[in-house]
Amino acid sequence: MEGMTDATPTTRRWFITGANSGFGLAFVHAALAAGDEVVAAVRRPETLAELAASADGRVTVLELDVSDAAARRRAVEAAGRIDVLVNNAGFGITGAIEETAEAELRDAMEVMFFGPLELTRLVLPQMRARRSGTVVQLTSMGGFLSFPGVGAYSAAKGALELASEALAGEVAPLGIKVLIVEPGAFRTGFAAPTALRTVASRIADYDTTSGAIRDDLSAAHGTQEGDPAKAAEAVLEVLTWKEPPLRLALGSDAVDAVRAKLASVGADLDATEHLGRAMGA
Repeated sequence: MEGMTDATPTTRRWFITGANSGFGLAFVHAALAAGDEVVAAVRRPETLAELAASADGRVTVLELDVSDAAARRRAVEAAGRIDVLVNNAGFGITGAIEETAEAELRDAMEVMFFGPLELTRLVLPQMRARRSGTVVQLTSMGGFLSFPGVGAYSAAKGALELASEALAGEVAPLGIKVLIVEPGAFRTGFAAPTALRTVASRIADYDTTSGAIRDDLSAAHGTQEGDPAKAAEAVLEVLTWKEPPLRLALGSDAVDAVRAKLASVGADLDATEHLGRAMGA
């Protein structure tokens, strides 16, 4: 319940992927401010050299490409104790489903589903042994709902959400918590022209649907309402609750979009309930 906290006197050790920018870097700063230690897993360790040098030994930087199976195992082994795993690394990709090549879809799934799920599996044995630990999955409001132009992204994030929902039920009796974080639009590098991927193919018939989304996302870069530092603070607060939620939607746009999705699903269920219940012999 909100307001009921679970005091944790020991220093936690965080393992954060994509820790050199956006939400990942915000989590690093929030964890350090809380007095904890951080293992920052990034593709380019040199980007965090200055931060590590100023952190009094509380930041360990490891090289990790989350799509590399051998690198995942090496990073978890090198990290040692992990109390909080934050699967944050990912990228934006836009394009209609028909425009998206199989290789592009597989790449999105590898980085945003298979990679984080395997990191989770690698960390779980030590959490089970201690009967404690937290897995934080950074998905998106696009992992709970979708719209034209983001099908590949939502497919990867949604797959991670559903696997994590099952995981939460599996590990709850073992003292392990799972938190799915669903941000809306935040001022991260997600929509930066150099970071947001667009599929190679473009079909004119989709210009008013997926094409519009592709253009709108890039135009919004740097002007989004959400502050990553506040998102990290919210996650740290929720992790102190005795009964934390499974999902945490962050940003007014995310809260509104999730509520609209729930209402839409409810309306569909109401309209078809008589058919669904008439399946008996």
